[in-house]
Amino acid sequence: MNRLELSSLTRILRECAGEEEGVDLDGDVLDQYWFELGYDSLAVLQTTGYIEREFGIVLDGEDFDEADTPRRYLNMVNRVLSERAPV
Repeated sequence: MNRLELSSLTRILRECAGEEEGVDLDGDVLDQYWFELGYDSLAVLQTTGYIEREFGIVLDGEDFDEADTPRRYLNMVNRVLSERAPV
């Protein structure tokens, strides 16, 4: 897979960390901060570990500070996926 989509990310989040009551991950969540969605740094780390194993990539820990929303997180993951994709 060369790209992680929001639908896959929300599925993985639910599997790794559950879903906060009253939060609709199927809604417009791209630009909401993780804490607004009910996720703390541990939940994001669990999700990251899953993604790294599933896609065979390593994400740079320094990029996490800026990956504070699903959109920014997807951009980070997809940048790494595109760098390893065959040309």
